[in-house]
Amino acid sequence: MANYFSSNFILGILGGGQLGKMMLYETRKFDIATHVLDPSPEAPCRIGCDYFEQGDLMDFDTVYNFGKKVDVLTFEIEGVNIEALEKLEAEGKKVYPSSRTLRNIQDKGVQKQFYKTHGIPTSPFFIFQNKNELNEAIVRKELHYPFVWKSCTGGYDGKGVNIIRDAGDINPLPDESCIAEKFIPIKNELAVIVARNPSGDVKTYPVVEMEFHPEANQVEYVICPARIDATVALKARTIATKVSEAFEHVGLLAIELFQTLEDEILVNEVAPRPHNSGHYSIEASYTNQFEQQIRAILDLPLGNTDSKVGGIMVNLVGAEGHTGEVVYQQIEEIMAMDGVTPHIYGKKQTRPFRKMGHVTIVNKDISEARKIAEKVKKTIKVISKQNNNYANT
Repeated sequence: MANYFSSNFILGILGGGQLGKMMLYETRKFDIATHVLDPSPEAPCRIGCDYFEQGDLMDFDTVYNFGKKVDVLTFEIEGVNIEALEKLEAEGKKVYPSSRTLRNIQDKGVQKQFYKTHGIPTSPFFIFQNKNELNEAIVRKELHYPFVWKSCTGGYDGKGVNIIRDAGDINPLPDESCIAEKFIPIKNELAVIVARNPSGDVKTYPVVEMEFHPEANQVEYVICPARIDATVALKARTIATKVSEAFEHVGLLAIELFQTLEDEILVNEVAPRPHNSGHYSIEASYTNQFEQQIRAILDLPLGNTDSKVGGIMVNLVGAEGHTGEVVYQQIEEIMAMDGVTPHIYGKKQTRPFRKMGHVTIVNKDISEARKIAEKVKKTIKVISKQNNNYANT
């Protein structure tokens, strides 16, 4: 076993956003040295790592040269230069999750095809190279309204996903490679996080339920445990494990799932990193997802994934109509509530629907936690300093 603790070992992280920042809480706890690469001079990770480098994550030379200086390389965002990762791996550098895993995930068209090839249940779909191909499929009546349109690359936090109900909805779409998925009515959107280390040990976290904001198409609440039947929960964890085995990933794999009206489980998409659906684990689990990520990529024993208590996460996003220097209005009021912990990501500028932080609510009774979560959502506001209301608070 390598000596990672209080040693010369260096863990490299591509991406310096909030996921990296929360991973750094754990590397600090274990005294593991870290290097971080991010394009922004104000990246949230900057304050927590041992060495910070500003640079383009999509630039081959930047990523390659950064990777040469570390012992194990990981990432907290999928938008990184895969060719650089491949070269580093060819030279013997450990990259987790691997470039091969990332190649199968980075493009959503490739990802969907991967599920089909491996017999993983997912909604029926078509892949199109451009808008013209999409329109031709509609004319030929191969594709019927309504359907779900997804950009193959670059989509995140609800961006790059649209429900197409008629021809008018197609006009504003960008002319790029995309997927058209059959629109399937569902009961719930669920998620399971799977941890896997190089030795092949695998653990799944409990199934969480996600409630979405109707306009922003962003997760508003993550509820653990999901309020679903035990047989559905078992099916979800079993399918998530199958997905993990197919990708042969190392680290965390967050698997977003649909529960249909007939209680079938379909895989929506995956992320090969810590995920918004696992933030509740910082307060509610024996081993939070960020510690588990460190354990997994360093081939350490995986921790207990059980929850100590029911947990709900509320996303803190920028209020509509507010852009500029951020102010967290009424944060003291939510901190006075039992079991409520805010996490502020360190982004100095807010804009509408930008993820600025999250709040965890823990309670032995999940329905009580859900009520408190609603209160939290109504109380705290993420606004800009320039707003006129600020002077009156």
